[in-house]
Amino acid sequence: MASIGNFFRRSLRRSGRGGKEEAPAAENPSRVPQGRAGERSSLLYSAGQFFFEYLVVVSLRRMADGRYEPKITYQFPKRENLLKGQKEEEERLLQAIPLFCFPDGNNWAPVTEFTSETFSFVLTNVDGSRKIGYCRRLLPSGRGVRLPEVFCIISCLGCFGLFSKILDEVEKRRQISMAVIYPFMQGLRESPFPAPGKTVTIKSFIPESGTELIELTRPVDAHLEHVEFQALLQQLSPQLILHIFASAVLERRLIFLAQELSVLSQCIHAVAALLYPFTWAHTYIPVVPECLLDTVCCPTPFMVGIQMRHLERVLDQPMEEALIIDLCEGKILRAVGDEEEILPIKLQNEMLTSLNRHNNNNNVHTPEQVNSLVSEAFVHFFVRTVGHYASHIKWSKSGSGSFQERAFCKAIASRTNRKFVKKFVRTNMFSLFIEEAEKSRIPQEAYFQRKIAEYQEQKKHRRDS
Repeated sequence: MASIGNFFRRSLRRSGRGGKEEAPAAENPSRVPQGRAGERSSLLYSAGQFFFEYLVVVSLRRMADGRYEPKITYQFPKRENLLKGQKEEEERLLQAIPLFCFPDGNNWAPVTEFTSETFSFVLTNVDGSRKIGYCRRLLPSGRGVRLPEVFCIISCLGCFGLFSKILDEVEKRRQISMAVIYPFMQGLRESPFPAPGKTVTIKSFIPESGTELIELTRPVDAHLEHVEFQALLQQLSPQLILHIFASAVLERRLIFLAQELSVLSQCIHAVAALLYPFTWAHTYIPVVPECLLDTVCCPTPFMVGIQMRHLERVLDQPMEEALIIDLCEGKILRAVGDEEEILPIKLQNEMLTSLNRHNNNNNVHTPEQVNSLVSEAFVHFFVRTVGHYASHIKWSKSGSGSFQERAFCKAIASRTNRKFVKKFVRTNMFSLFIEEAEKSRIPQEAYFQRKIAEYQEQKKHRRDS
């Protein structure tokens, strides 16, 4: 157990813009898998990739002392002829997965009823590449008391809604027989990951039902495919969401508490998604296993989710200043105290108005509409504050760019906006974003660029009218 704990506490370091050394990047990072700390992976948005790397089943096995320990009891596919480095990486991954499938410790007992739950976690390899674990914890079909098990799909692709549908199909087949799961997953593995807005169809045979055609469609907006903002709006008021966003933007320490694993993972993924087009580049563990609770003592920024039953233990830890959020009661248990003063007041009020409007109309919007409307409010904040960044990248004849930070800040007319931006430019997430922008004249994050262009066109229209 100690070696696994050390594996997750290891930090990745890389040089930031201007030779600045970054704070440690995450063992379990942000809402999307990335090639290096803070960089968006092309895997996430490219079609044609494998849907997944592994499907594993994690079951509870009774130990000599009467407690239960999670163990992998099924793995598909079995990979053979791996190189030494690949084999070691696979062993580390397979050792870690059970901890995150049953993060709530070893005190289990057989039951006759259990409500299945869906949640996810993120793992980082030594080289910084990231994998997402999509989990469905359920009670196997049968009679009498039995223990829950977890079906976990490991993938480099971030698309929570799509993988939830895949897990629905896995759960349906589990109620028939484990043998029915294999051909479905084999068909899925042989199918290419679709482009945004496109559909892939999987043929699958089920005894007594015949051949089924299962359609899996990616959302049109790829940057929203790993998030459900509705979950966040259901747990927290718009005012509290803005306090959390303000803390996350300045890369502070955030601890979320809830009873249910699904609430923790959905809400933390949603908070990380509010930062788009920037990426949380520090420790990010949507559901912290019980054996890793001392993560909250880390002096560097983190965003973690912890089950409510560990509240007293968390509060007793010798931690530095942190924002602690109770998702069950929808309140902040501990704060730094300046959360209302971080964001420019005018922009903060605009976002608050937008969130209140969406919150009041929550029942008439589909989850996809809520995602789009909420995301747009926060993207607009970044458009207004830092959307002029590209105008302040100086390009050399060799094609390399150099960001002119002083001129960038000086170009901001609003004093309150400028005060915020001067703090924001010191964050890792901004530095990493600019590093990528300096590499190519072709802008990154197409959606963000589109919103910048729309805003600039609106400003021009107002000036001309």
